[in-house]
Amino acid sequence: MSELEDWVPKTKLGKMVKEGKIKNIDEILDKGLRIREPEIVDTLLPNLETDLILIGQSKGKFGGGKRRAFKQTQKKTGEGSKIKFSCLAVVGNKDGYVGLGIGDSGETVPAKTKAIRNAKLNIIKIKRGCGSWECACGDPHSIPFTIEGKTGSAKIVIKPAPKGLRLCIADECKKILKLAGIKDVWSKTFGQTCTRQNLAFACFNALKQLTKSKVNEKFSRHAGIKEGSLSE
Repeated sequence: MSELEDWVPKTKLGKMVKEGKIKNIDEILDKGLRIREPEIVDTLLPNLETDLILIGQSKGKFGGGKRRAFKQTQKKTGEGSKIKFSCLAVVGNKDGYVGLGIGDSGETVPAKTKAIRNAKLNIIKIKRGCGSWECACGDPHSIPFTIEGKTGSAKIVIKPAPKGLRLCIADECKKILKLAGIKDVWSKTFGQTCTRQNLAFACFNALKQLTKSKVNEKFSRHAGIKEGSLSE
């Protein structure tokens, strides 16, 4: 809270949020305004949670090793090897808002800080509903229709699922859907899904389709589609 009190906004949008002229993040997202300061998201969505996608792998015998949050790369220069760490973070309030961002630095802590900052700048609002023919309960526990996303060679298709099935999807994608507030889905992946960074971005790109897609009122009522927070 003290950081937000000491925050001095540099953009026009940030000043409006600081002055209390904008009290809901939907006013920003619905107009397609670009967020350039993470403090804007911290102010309007104070209950955000953060998690890290395991995109790296520690060194192990015969090429094995445990997955870890930081991906390490090296660049050979005249002065020696230059090490860089990359980190992929996801933020969300488990109620219709989620963001994904990547950060890199020569050390792990700055890389994590950059990733969380970029995730907040990429926050999106999604639609939820019950588009499964097996359920048709009208409760927004899943997604209203099939979506798909692609990044690099990784492609993912996410489908509505009946209540109680839970998240039948890759472990790292589960983190994204949980923070978005989605509880039940089917999924299918194609391509080089072992590259978890691409798979995570493919999942995030698929969620963006929920916002971009338009649905008629009849289907919206049938599927119980809700956009953004359910508590409002």
